[in-house]
Amino acid sequence: MINHQHERTLTALFVACLSACGGGGGSSGDTTPTAPSVAAQSVAIPVLISDASSEDWSTIGVKVLALSLVKQDGTLVAVPLGTAPLALNLAQLDQLGEVLSSVTLKAGDVYTGAKLTLSANLGDVSLTVSADPESGFPVAAGTAIPAAQIQIQNAQGAAGSQTVTASVVFDKPVVMPSTPGAALNVEVDLSHPAFIVGHVPAGGGATVWAVNFNGPVAPKRVDDITRQVLRHMYGSVSSVAADFSSLTLAKDLPTLPIVTPEVPVPTGQSLAIQVDATNGTLFYDLDGKTSASIKSLQSVASAVGSGKYVRVAARYQQDGTLVASRIWASSSFNTVWVSPEGHVLHVDNTNNQIVIADEAGKPVKIQIAAGTEFFFRTPEKALSDTTPIGTGTGFLAAHNIVRGFKVHVQVADPLSTPMVAQTVDIETAAYEGKIGSVTNSGFSYTNTYTTAGDNYTMPLSYIAPTAANGKDSSGAAILGFDYWSYGYPTLVTSGSSAISTFAAAAGGSVDFGGTAGAFTPRGASYARWGDTANPTGWAVPWVVLVPVALPRATVASTVVGSAFAVTVPGASRAVTVNFSAVPGSATLAYQVDRTNGVVTVSPQDLTSAAGLAALTSGLRAGAQVKVSAVPQADGSLRAYTLSYFRGDQPR
Repeated sequence: MINHQHERTLTALFVACLSACGGGGGSSGDTTPTAPSVAAQSVAIPVLISDASSEDWSTIGVKVLALSLVKQDGTLVAVPLGTAPLALNLAQLDQLGEVLSSVTLKAGDVYTGAKLTLSANLGDVSLTVSADPESGFPVAAGTAIPAAQIQIQNAQGAAGSQTVTASVVFDKPVVMPSTPGAALNVEVDLSHPAFIVGHVPAGGGATVWAVNFNGPVAPKRVDDITRQVLRHMYGSVSSVAADFSSLTLAKDLPTLPIVTPEVPVPTGQSLAIQVDATNGTLFYDLDGKTSASIKSLQSVASAVGSGKYVRVAARYQQDGTLVASRIWASSSFNTVWVSPEGHVLHVDNTNNQIVIADEAGKPVKIQIAAGTEFFFRTPEKALSDTTPIGTGTGFLAAHNIVRGFKVHVQVADPLSTPMVAQTVDIETAAYEGKIGSVTNSGFSYTNTYTTAGDNYTMPLSYIAPTAANGKDSSGAAILGFDYWSYGYPTLVTSGSSAISTFAAAAGGSVDFGGTAGAFTPRGASYARWGDTANPTGWAVPWVVLVPVALPRATVASTVVGSAFAVTVPGASRAVTVNFSAVPGSATLAYQVDRTNGVVTVSPQDLTSAAGLAALTSGLRAGAQVKVSAVPQADGSLRAYTLSYFRGDQPR
């Protein structure tokens, strides 16, 4: 059996990009810009890392060594990342930004890409299975994968000092702005079918997990830095401003894998964080068990003094400064750390509980009480970021939280069983599943899981036609609902016809017959709370049509033109799979070889004669192939990724 990541991402990303400075979007035919005539001034660019989510993993630990920007002349500009490798758990960064650093660049300089370097020695990438992986996953829940079974693709260097570098090319060259507001965001798509490939040999033996950083790469826009949701930051307070308006945070990361009690790992980075003097910052003294809304640190000076540990929920302002919406403080790092964070696994409305998958791959049961406050992170709306959207068990009973949401909980007492939530930060409200009941006002998602109680059919409304919804590839503002196909995020359908064409696109179906049955279009969205279209509930700004991951398929007829046919277990008929070899929209193809226990994942460029020939040769009759594709209205499949196997075949 061959297992890939569950298809639940919203765009295909492993990205470095710059916003508000002419980058992102556009076609490959865009001409190279000429740097404008600007004064020789510099601008600070915040640096973040984030990812798309994963169903199967609670920990995907990596060590970031270096990040560089590539100038138009080929020279590299290093981003300062601190004094030690940054150990990050990518599985916790579901569309959230982990603030890494900032880099000062000269206005007018032109950049064409970036390079991210990771440590690639044995044990430098760690994998822990989630508390409830998808059906058919070959490893038990909560299992830490032995380092010897993880193979990092394309590692370079001598044993003990190996690295792997991922290169990112911007859609078009980027000119540094002369004013603040841009950001560099490196985003890893955990759900990309070629990112983590599990290979179980047909003849038996240990599963080998191939981690491939060469392939899931595409540029992404960040249209407005003030809308970027940031992961909570940890660290010790190194100083407080004399006027009590801000603190300086010596940033720490938790030890990976997680230890108990948790121990901070200094990054060598310092961040200045302001108090919200206009709307107030919610402050929680975890040692004194008090809370207050503050507009200055003066009243809490003893709780947040030099050397104290804090956890901060912050947002960026347009000028790149950080403002805290909430601060938790303690004399112990473990105290600010023990606040369950992860994706919602189960929702128990009968007992008023939610279960969260923590970083150690364990389910954590959280009791919702009458006084529990729910927040939805909306950083561009300063007041709403500190105002609860609901309180108590009624919010849960109204089905306002489903499996897949990313949350961060503050508990009243970490020693209680179950822990009782004081606050619940909803950081991303992810809905996904089969698309149905499409009307002019909304549609429904139907999703099924291994645990039947997690299944849902959720009717959702579109955002209001006048609601701001980012920008298209040309930089023009979008109002109202839009959608696109996975893998083609710049080909957005928006405007007055978006809903009617979405209904047509969501109407496709592919039927293999027999017990295999039909595969219908699926989508995924991150919902908003409180849109004018639904002031007291969730509304959908966009839908990405995601590929359906077929069961392992067998080639029924070989390639003719740009199509071939496959069957799947239980099928009574073959279905046509179409792929593309057109530059800019080519299907992603991967050759997977296993020989003597070594798995190699090799991308094939279908726009080249050699890559197309390799695919054609690999898709011989009877060959095994893994297909991720979007069902079409004519009953065919439009392939996003194709993986074919050579050498020892998978079970």
